[in-house]
Amino acid sequence: MADASMRDYGLAAPHGPNATGQHVATQDIADVDMSGGESSVFRSLLLPDDSYDENGTYWADMPLGKRFGFVRKVDNAESRKELQSIGRMIKADPLSPISYYMRNMVIPGAGLLLEGYVLFSIGNVKPLLQASFPGCWNKYKVCNKTWTQAIDYLEICGIIVGQILVGILGDWLGRRWGLIQDAVIMFIGLIMLTAAWGTTLNGWVICYVWALFFYGVGVGGEYPMTATSGMENAVGSGKISDDRLHRGRKVTSAFLMQGWGQWWNQVILIILLLIFNSGASPPYTRVVAQWTYRVSFAIPAVGTLWLVYYRTYKMRSASKQLQAAKKKQSVTGYDTKSLGLTFTYFGGRLFATAATWFANDVFFYGNKLFQSEFIAALNPGSKSVMTNWLWNLVNIAVSLLGYYMASFLIDNKNYGRKWMMIVGFLGDFICFVIPAFNYNYYATGPGVHKFMAMYFLSSFFNQFGPNSVTFTAAAEVFPTPVRASAHGFSAACGKLGALTAAVLYNYIDVPMRFLVVPWFGLAGAIITYVFMPDTTGLDLKEQERRWAFIRAGREHEYHGVAIHPQHLSLYERLRGVGKYYNAEEDYRQRVEEMRADWEAAMARRTEEKAAGDHEMDDDWSDEVSSFFERTRNGKSNGTTLSSFKQQNGDGGVMNGGGGEYTSEKPREFLSKTEGVLFV
Repeated sequence: MADASMRDYGLAAPHGPNATGQHVATQDIADVDMSGGESSVFRSLLLPDDSYDENGTYWADMPLGKRFGFVRKVDNAESRKELQSIGRMIKADPLSPISYYMRNMVIPGAGLLLEGYVLFSIGNVKPLLQASFPGCWNKYKVCNKTWTQAIDYLEICGIIVGQILVGILGDWLGRRWGLIQDAVIMFIGLIMLTAAWGTTLNGWVICYVWALFFYGVGVGGEYPMTATSGMENAVGSGKISDDRLHRGRKVTSAFLMQGWGQWWNQVILIILLLIFNSGASPPYTRVVAQWTYRVSFAIPAVGTLWLVYYRTYKMRSASKQLQAAKKKQSVTGYDTKSLGLTFTYFGGRLFATAATWFANDVFFYGNKLFQSEFIAALNPGSKSVMTNWLWNLVNIAVSLLGYYMASFLIDNKNYGRKWMMIVGFLGDFICFVIPAFNYNYYATGPGVHKFMAMYFLSSFFNQFGPNSVTFTAAAEVFPTPVRASAHGFSAACGKLGALTAAVLYNYIDVPMRFLVVPWFGLAGAIITYVFMPDTTGLDLKEQERRWAFIRAGREHEYHGVAIHPQHLSLYERLRGVGKYYNAEEDYRQRVEEMRADWEAAMARRTEEKAAGDHEMDDDWSDEVSSFFERTRNGKSNGTTLSSFKQQNGDGGVMNGGGGEYTSEKPREFLSKTEGVLFV
């Protein structure tokens, strides 16, 4: 097959096009009478060789040893391809890889970078405020204790409101408007934080708290909007498949910008303190504290204003996939039917994403909340804020290593999302449960260096595990029409975990915290194993195909890889969700769905020609058009879809004489159930 025959088939995943012309996938199961060239094209389109071997076996159906070898072969080939591409980029322009990274990783995650900067700045700046305003922050003689403690609570409450509200709006009005709204809210919130004031110190604290709440609404909205828009950008608009080999990396590369936000906030606070305090040593005056924290908030305000501009004028197509999905189902506004069906069919998934995120945030924010106690154990008697900040910088660096490790391995089919989350949860559990039963030995005795190592390891495993995977999985395992709502709900449950930690830690001491927290890690690992599906290597357009069948009330007629046991949770497998998986029937079905799409395109072309309009470029290869034309209406010159009878639920039967239906309803249904497989 000539490469030119693939030229109009959109963006397929790497290795999808049949570059060699030797693709013979499923030659034993493809029960369609095609010529050699036609068969090669169809198999290349429908069975890409990053997921199927030369015999047409799906990677998850291979024996374990063969699967490891196949995945290693595909990944090695893709790594070579990427390194060669980087080499060519450097040869043409030494700085081009940096600009590529900025365009594809930094800019999509810019909102998370900015919110990570500000969100964790609250905890970073707290020791400075405590040192400068002891009567307000430590002894509560000047400020109301409730309002001072509300800084931790209301910030999280604002995030929860944003996650749920913007998640719903993102599915209702579109991803683009959700992204713009988040940036505007965060910009106004930063102005409020920078300018927060009061006639009394307590009045300033109240103003500061409500500014945090308002900013938190924008931060909360970033979670579902960044995840869903990043995921759908990775899916793209090609006819065949999304980027299965890199989809997780694209999303986590945006998410890890949150870690860089933490890093830059800590670096800038250190620099500002050195400037305004003329050194790092205490005492720290009120003027020093005011200048340091206000300027630290003013800096990201500039970046957030740019983000408003960029999302308004440079992300006009952010809602493209959502609009396409709604158009397929003739839906305007919010798709309430899909929401109801999500609870019915994906209830276990919703529990998994919400519960694991809750467990993770107890760890993640709990880790941050008693960071000062950890540092005090390493440096007893130190009153320098700089000491706290420098150790925090080390901890952030360890976390960034975890972020990048997650990004590099999250798409590896032999490890992937699910096992990454389980191992991460168990790693955190072990790192916390060991010192829990001998706290004094590790915190104040000879085991302090082991304590330090376990604390840093817990930060690493949190990022190289549940923190990265919860963000990614909550966007992947749900259909497009409700993706932002489900992600926002799951993220909000996560923040309830953070709120639980913030409240709980006010009533229990540090040794007791170590006895309570580890079990959330163990619970998270168990919930992941039982309820979380693994979408590693799954074409999300297949998932949209399945969803179209579900929405039409014909879920039992879907036979594709979205219900392969590899991509279902243990809970779903026990419920029999995967019992209709049939690779042979699915291949035949997809050929007929492709036929319906081709016929619709030909009908539009005829109408345009009759109306004298400019004809659109032909988006079909010669082999595909030739086959469908030859087998249209059963007139195939002896070449038909032989032995391809299929009884559908509405009584229509596909004839063996060329794929013609005796009922128009099945044909109409195939047109609709194609989902976004062939956009």
